[in-house]
Amino acid sequence: MADILIGRQQIFDQKLNIYAYELLFRGNDFDLNHKDGATQATNQVITDTILELGLNTIVGPHKAFINFTTQNILDKTPLHLPKDRIVIEVLENVEIDPKIVANLKELSKLGYIIALDDFVFSAEWTPLVEFADIIKLDILEMGESKTRELINRLKPYNVKLLAEKVETYAEYQYLLELGCNYFQGFFFNKPNIVSGKRVSVNQSTAIQLLNTVNNPDVEFDDLTKIISLDVGLSYKLLHYINSAFFALPNKVSSINHAISYLGLKEIRRWINILTLASLSNKPEAVMQNALIRGKMCEELAGLSGNKSDNFFLIGILSNLDSFLDMPLDEALSQLPLADDIVAAILHKKGLGGEALTCVISYELWDISSISFKDIDQAIIGDTYIHSINWAKDVMSNIK
Repeated sequence: MADILIGRQQIFDQKLNIYAYELLFRGNDFDLNHKDGATQATNQVITDTILELGLNTIVGPHKAFINFTTQNILDKTPLHLPKDRIVIEVLENVEIDPKIVANLKELSKLGYIIALDDFVFSAEWTPLVEFADIIKLDILEMGESKTRELINRLKPYNVKLLAEKVETYAEYQYLLELGCNYFQGFFFNKPNIVSGKRVSVNQSTAIQLLNTVNNPDVEFDDLTKIISLDVGLSYKLLHYINSAFFALPNKVSSINHAISYLGLKEIRRWINILTLASLSNKPEAVMQNALIRGKMCEELAGLSGNKSDNFFLIGILSNLDSFLDMPLDEALSQLPLADDIVAAILHKKGLGGEALTCVISYELWDISSISFKDIDQAIIGDTYIHSINWAKDVMSNIK
């Protein structure tokens, strides 16, 4: 496969379930700011995503928003893609003329969903509003008053509204009240901090379990006792180990057998995952994101030839604040973590901190900061895809 980086950003519905992902991409051989380069980039992502990686690998059962350039639309490039799986995102720099309008209208009639990106009302774009399905509003660029004004202007049209660059829960709330249908941005992965908030009884139990599991001196017998005393945890462990994820030839029916099979490192990982999953009622995407961070940190450590024992923990605990809705330093202070783990998470110190910085940069699509040791960017991109798939498998087996 060509040296192309593929990223994605979640798009949520009003109930914060994932509706779709916007696909993001960069390549060494093209410049997205150049007209021909951008067209080539879209063609490249289509080839790599659909033909080589497979759409399901990157977006699962959800839709994929793909940016299309003027030339892509003139060439009717979307016709190569399944209309029930993609959304044609028309970039704001597309030169609108009768041919573009006619081609998009034809694609719309064929059943393709049309979304207009970074929309601003103007005479040339008005014909597209007549048949577009989704209009994306850049709320960071416009600010609240202009956003409210534009939403009012769009009320007569039969379009759904997607608010992008939503950074806080407060913004999500006011946009929800204004009738926005979809939301894109990093608000879902940030804490909705309430001053003086205390952890609930359930959360307290979960934190105690995390305490025990991540104690460096914990023994096999301690873990066996913890799991055996918790009926729910016992059931989940046996369900998990007998799931398709492990594909064991014989059924495992005892806690001792399960722990012996998994080993100390894996049983720790498993308890961390299940315990985090029980910590809050946040959208599934928050847990999925934590898993991707953990796995990607671990893979980067392995690729650089370093012992990766703590890297998974650094990744999954890096958004503990959004699970508990409290500042990250406060959330981490409740766990008996080694100083280097805390320094990696809070201050991005040490090798673990460098790996976490790389992973978060990928998540935020900050291309200039996607680096770790001397690992090629394309290989870092591969670890992201591996981590997505691993997280998807884990999520489907811990429910």
